[in-house]
This record gives sequence, structure tokens and C-alpha cells, in this order.
Amino acid sequence: MNRPYTHPGEILLEEFVKPYKLTQERLCKLLNVGIKTISEIYNKKRGISPVMAHKLSRLFGTTPEFWLNAQAYYDLYTVYQNKQEEIDKIKPISA
Repeated sequence: MNRPYTHPGEILLEEFVKPYKLTQERLCKLLNVGIKTISEIYNKKRGISPVMAHKLSRLFGTTPEFWLNAQAYYDLYTVYQNKQEEIDKIKPISA
């Protein structure tokens, strides 16, 4: 795992919100969520939940899997970076 994965909040902001010229307030209204929710997603303090994945996919014409996969890849990368030493101590089991 060499290249860091992009947080889905950054994908949301750069690939969807900016091209559609949405304000944070407008996005919140469209998704029926509070401003804190979107702010935390943008700032990598909150991940994309299954409910949010469905909302985003509906709004932007993507799939929920797109958002959940982005979150899963980011989470797996982050955990490995933070726990690599602990994970590497595990020896594969042999038959």
C-alpha cells in the first residue's frame, strides 16, 4: 500500500460539489442533513455511511457502492498505516 487513498469527502468536494457549483448549505438541503455532517465529511472527520452513500448516489447519479468502496479503501489504507507494525506481526497459518 504505497499511494494514499483519497478520502471520499475530498472526492465529493472536488469531483461533484465544485463542478456543480454547490454551496455547502445547498448540498445540505439537497441531502437533508446538517451542515456539521457535510463539514465533517469534507474534513475527514466522518466517513460515508450506507445511508449517505445512497443519498449521494441518488443526488449525483452514481452508485452507493462507489461511495462505500471509496470509504473502504481509505479506511483500509489508514488502518494499515497506523497499525502496520501490529499487523505485520501476524504470521500466516499453514495447513
